[in-house]
Amino acid sequence: MKDLPKQLIGSLQGLTGFDEKNFIEAHREENKITSIRRNPFKAVDLDFEPDGPVKWCSGAFYLNHRPSFTLDPLFQAGCYYVQEAGSMFLEHALKSTLNLSLPLKILDVCASPGGKSTLINSLLTPESLLVANEVVKSRAGILAQNLSKWGTANTIVTNNDPLKFTELPDYFDAIVVDAPCSGSGLFRKQPDAIDEWSTENVSLCSARQKRILADILPALKENGVLIYSTCSYSVEENENIVQWLEKDFEMAYVPLELDKNWGVVETPAGFRFYPHLTQSEGFFLAVLRKKGKSDNPAYSLKTKEHLLSKAELTVLSGMVNMGGKHIFKNGPQYHLINKAALSFISLPENFYLKKAGVALGEIKGKDLVPNQELAWSIDVNAVNLDLDKPGALKYLRKETFTTDLKRSGFSLITYKNMGLGWAKLLPNRINNYLPNELRILN
Repeated sequence: MKDLPKQLIGSLQGLTGFDEKNFIEAHREENKITSIRRNPFKAVDLDFEPDGPVKWCSGAFYLNHRPSFTLDPLFQAGCYYVQEAGSMFLEHALKSTLNLSLPLKILDVCASPGGKSTLINSLLTPESLLVANEVVKSRAGILAQNLSKWGTANTIVTNNDPLKFTELPDYFDAIVVDAPCSGSGLFRKQPDAIDEWSTENVSLCSARQKRILADILPALKENGVLIYSTCSYSVEENENIVQWLEKDFEMAYVPLELDKNWGVVETPAGFRFYPHLTQSEGFFLAVLRKKGKSDNPAYSLKTKEHLLSKAELTVLSGMVNMGGKHIFKNGPQYHLINKAALSFISLPENFYLKKAGVALGEIKGKDLVPNQELAWSIDVNAVNLDLDKPGALKYLRKETFTTDLKRSGFSLITYKNMGLGWAKLLPNRINNYLPNELRILN
C-alpha cells in the first residue's frame, strides 16, 4: 500500500474518532470487505452464506469471500446489489427522518451507478416516486439498468444538470446528494487514487459540491430533508459544507440516534466512517432539514391521460399485472408506470428522460415483443421457462440450450423463478432475445 498523503493526515488531526496510527495501519491492510444488499422485492435463497449483518441496513450482510458475481444468475436478475457497507448508512438516515409509510417524492441527484437509488427504492411505497439523476451521459445507462433490475414501476431516470431541477420548486420531500469528491475514503480499494489526491483537488471538489447543492435546494420542500454524503475524509468537503448550508441556506442540521456498537463517529456536523472503527471504507453523511418559507409556489404536475384501445389492453394485460398502475406509449414502446411517475413525465421542456417506469415492449400484430425491462419487473405476468444454473449461464452467454417444452412463442427465462430475459420458442430452435450488451463473455 502506498503512503497516505501527509497533508491529508495533517488535516484530520484533532477530529473526533481520528487515530493516526490505527488509521494508517488500516490502510496498509488488503481490503477484503465485500457486502451486499438484498432486493426486498425479489425474495429468493441466495447461493452463498452471509458472514454477519451490516448493522445499520436491513437485508444487508457481509460475505467471507468475494464470489464471481458476474457468473451468478441471481445477480443478473437483480436479486441483490453489491455495495460498500458505509454507503448503506443512508437507510438509517432515511428511516430516522422520513415517514416512509407515506407516498413520497425523492430525488437522488448524483445517482450512478445506482447503489443509493436502489436502496432508496427498497424503502418506498409503491405509490411513491424516485427520480434518479445522473449528469454524465455515459454513466446514466448503467443507472437505468440497475434500477430496471430492481423491478418497480415508480422510478424515473433523468440525465440533466442539477440546475435544471430549479424548474420544480418545492417539489421533493427529500433530496439525496452523494456528491463527486476527492475520493480519499476509497484509498484502500483504489490505491492508485493516492497519486491523484491533492489539496487543490479537494478545493475544486468543494466548490463543485457547493454549486450542486445551491442549484438543487430550490426543488426541496419546506421541512424537506437533504441527505449529503461523500467518500472523502476531508473536512473541506464534509463538515465545512454542512456549516455553509446552515449559514447561507437556513438549513438545520439533524442529529441521528446511533448504536455505539456500530463504530460510527458523530462530529458536530455529520457522521464519519473510519476503516479502523467500522467494517467499511471511508464515508461521510449528514442530514439537514429545510427551514423557512419558499418564495415560490410549489410546483404541481398533472397526470396525463393515456388512453389505450381495448386490443392494446388485451395484449398487454396478458403479460403484466397492472395493479392500479398506468400504461403509456412513447413511440412504439409501452411503459408501465405508477401515478406519481406518470405525472412527472409531464415535465417542463428539455428534461432528458433516460428511463420511465418499466418498458414493456412493442405490439406487433397480436403479440407483444417484450422489452428486457419487463423480464426484470416484479409485475411481469408471463409463461416462464425455469433453468438450472448451468442452463441459466448458457442463456446468459447466448449459447445454445434446449428444453423439452413443446409450447411456442415468447417465454420468460428464469433462474429460481427470477427473470433473466426473453427467448422465443420455435418448433426447431430457440431464439435468444437477451440484449447483446448483457451477454456474459466469460
